[in-house]
Amino acid sequence: MTSPLSVIILAAGKGTRMQSAKPKVLQTLAGKSLLGHVLDTCHKLTVDETIIVHGFGGDQVKSEITTQYEHSSITWVAQTEQLGTGHAVKVTLSDLPKEGQSLILYGDVPLVSCQTLSALKTANTDGMSMLTLTVDNPFGLGRIKRSEEGHITAIVEQKDADADEQNIQEINSGIYCVDNALLHKYLPELSNDNAQQEYYLTDIVKMAVADGITIAAIEPGHTFEIEGVNNRQQLASLERTWQSKLVADLQEAGVQFADPTRVDIRGTLTAGQDVFVDVGVVFEGDCTLGDNVYIEAGCIIKNAQIGNACHLKPYCVIDGANIGTGVDIGPFAHLRPQTLLSDNSKVGNFVEIKKSTIGQGSKVNHLSYIGDATVGTGVNIGAGVITCNYDGINKSPTLINDNAFIGSNASLVAPVTIGETATVAAGSVITKDVDANALAFGRARQTQKEHYQRPAKK
Repeated sequence: MTSPLSVIILAAGKGTRMQSAKPKVLQTLAGKSLLGHVLDTCHKLTVDETIIVHGFGGDQVKSEITTQYEHSSITWVAQTEQLGTGHAVKVTLSDLPKEGQSLILYGDVPLVSCQTLSALKTANTDGMSMLTLTVDNPFGLGRIKRSEEGHITAIVEQKDADADEQNIQEINSGIYCVDNALLHKYLPELSNDNAQQEYYLTDIVKMAVADGITIAAIEPGHTFEIEGVNNRQQLASLERTWQSKLVADLQEAGVQFADPTRVDIRGTLTAGQDVFVDVGVVFEGDCTLGDNVYIEAGCIIKNAQIGNACHLKPYCVIDGANIGTGVDIGPFAHLRPQTLLSDNSKVGNFVEIKKSTIGQGSKVNHLSYIGDATVGTGVNIGAGVITCNYDGINKSPTLINDNAFIGSNASLVAPVTIGETATVAAGSVITKDVDANALAFGRARQTQKEHYQRPAKK
């Protein structure tokens, strides 16, 4: 039988060095809060209970996280005094089961992986396991003391370390997997008799050693997994590290980046083979690219599915759109949510499309707005065409049937239907349905006044 697993996330710190009114754990990395990264990783594990310890800005943290993770069961525990990591875990004891194990994580250490946490849990065979790392410069970090046999005996904080201990290069990440029974036993016994006058969580290691418990230690797959964020510089550095990892994974899958340092992935990106991504492209949310997709500079792509052999010209904004095969878009096009572009359609310069379907082979080439519309196959929509879908209160639909031709600068006042193979003359304002195969004019007759004298300035 699998032992029940709890997760304790310490998220009470103010983050003074961030110089922000926003709690540190709500600062964003790759488009997601630091705490959100930790929660997403935990959701990939089989977790029976998630406990978040909050403090500074607790109401703000609870509100944002509860909104984003409304289907998750989270127990919130307040740490009203900042008395150290040991104290932060101790305040969870009334909510922590006495059986099972707990992963102890941090809301400002966002990139620990599911694989590392799974390995940490598996390593805990005698009551306690921990993540450690050997580094060239351990200054400021807790050192791992080992016996001659190589067993962990204690963790010494920088300010309490003597000269020999400061030369130790194996450091403590602060991430543990501990049997709940041990937490209930050790945490009430913590003392603040140290240089910081804080209750160190690390002291439970010394207590476990005294009880004859062998503490297992594993190292993470990547150094960045245990990196915390305390200021803007560290946040920016970790952002670039994470972006480099995401880009490297995509390169291995066959994606070509014009410059791997000038792209941002703020969510998940799945891509086929022979995809090209130019500089300054930003991906947000969940995005999927087919094979042979070519994306030029400056595009922003959010929660979109883009089919094979599509070409996005510079500076397009794609938000919540579904794009078929062989579609050309842009430059400077804006596709808003619930837009569907069918195979081999084309959307050109400065075109905005919202909540509309563009049929196979249809074209909206220049300076147009198409909203709440269904456009059939083989339709040509001229420059400056708009669907007038909003009367100030209600949104109404426009239906343009197959092979229709909409002349430049026409306004289609919804609700309205344009019949199959119908033609709308340039400059028309169409307020009534147009029959199939008909030509519709909706504009004033041109008149001319001879020898017209313009008004002159006095």
